[in-house]
Amino acid sequence: MGADDTARSAVAGGPARLGLLLAMTALLAGCAGPALLARGRDPLSSDEHARLGAAYEAQGLRAEAKKEFRAAARRDPDCAECWLALGNNEFNDGRLKEAEAAFRKARKAAPSHAGAANNLAMTLLEGGGRLAEAEKLARGALPNAGELRPYVLDTLANILLRTGRPQEAAALLDQAQAETPAQDSAVLARLNETRARIAAGAQ
Repeated sequence: MGADDTARSAVAGGPARLGLLLAMTALLAGCAGPALLARGRDPLSSDEHARLGAAYEAQGLRAEAKKEFRAAARRDPDCAECWLALGNNEFNDGRLKEAEAAFRKARKAAPSHAGAANNLAMTLLEGGGRLAEAEKLARGALPNAGELRPYVLDTLANILLRTGRPQEAAALLDQAQAETPAQDSAVLARLNETRARIAAGAQ
């Protein structure tokens, strides 16, 4: 599972909301007036920053998105979704240390957040270390994963594959596929990619 998959479900917003959100931003700035902005006060809420970040990211404006996600987390440090979105952005930019820090803050804000646990596990896996912690995180995420279960099972399968347990990994993929709707081509494609890695390792 890519880290950005969970962000799309975790943070409200997207291309369809861009016009409304930008209009809202302009309205808030207008209401604030020059004096308010001159004092350095932020007229946007944490949720508004997060939505604006998601809209920027959907347009491929990654630097602008990161700035908004950071602002969202700064406005509300207890917003797990804000830290999750920032972590996904950092992960996709290859900044694993920064992604890990953001995902850990998401878990601190919401210890049972399955998406944060899964994405932290993915970051540790990508970094090539602390695989025991990554496995614990993925297994711990499963009971609360809900619709994310196939993603978490895929993450766990990749961890088991990396730790030399291909048969267990294949069994998890079977379980993930059984729980994935036939129309969810993105998840099925990821499961097939993991199966290909298992097959390549067996040769």
